[in-house]
Amino acid sequence: MENNLEVIVKESGLEETKAKFLLDNFSQYFKLAAEWELKAKTIIVSNETQKAEMEMARVGRLFLRDKRIDIEKARKKLKEQSLREGKAIDGIANVLKALIEPIEEHLDKQEHFIEIKIKAEVEKQQKELAGKIELERLAKEKADREEQERIRLENQKLKEEADKKEKERLALEVENNAKLLKAEAEKKAIEDKARKAKEEAEKKAEAEKKKLLAEQEKLKAELAAQIECPHCHKKFTLNK
Repeated sequence: MENNLEVIVKESGLEETKAKFLLDNFSQYFKLAAEWELKAKTIIVSNETQKAEMEMARVGRLFLRDKRIDIEKARKKLKEQSLREGKAIDGIANVLKALIEPIEEHLDKQEHFIEIKIKAEVEKQQKELAGKIELERLAKEKADREEQERIRLENQKLKEEADKKEKERLALEVENNAKLLKAEAEKKAIEDKARKAKEEAEKKAEAEKKKLLAEQEKLKAELAAQIECPHCHKKFTLNK
């Protein structure tokens, strides 16, 4: 890491005095970053009982955070000296931050192992719950669609049955009307036949009556034309 620092300072083009000043101010942070990179790798939290490791991670993280803040303060202070120094400082600070931040993040994860685990479990439960809710929603939508289809088919069946009954009713009504018309026609025909028979009977009776009257008149005339023999009392008709 010191070689990286020396390369950054050398490439900055700073004069020897300022370059040495930067090396004196930042070389300790490079050593610190190297030391904590090794230390941090030894702190591994894998279960909730490792309280000591979590505390070590917390102490290391806070220590590195303070150093990172010190580096940032030093960067701001030194950058004010000149633009060239600022570029060198920015480069050094960025390299240091790039070295320290991953270590800090690692230690933060170890320090907050329980919180991270709980958060992951909560997120998992929320995801499972959301999945369950989504499945229930889809199941409900499917059930609703099936119920709507069942109701539609049932209504269609009821309509078809109603249409069939209506057709049967109309057909029966037509049949009954036809029967009624036929019965009325038959009744009328019978009545007409009876009326004609009555009229013919009346005419025949009238004719027979006239004939009978004519015969009676004829008989009367014949009787009136007969004479009785005074001796034998026989009646004779006079020939014309």
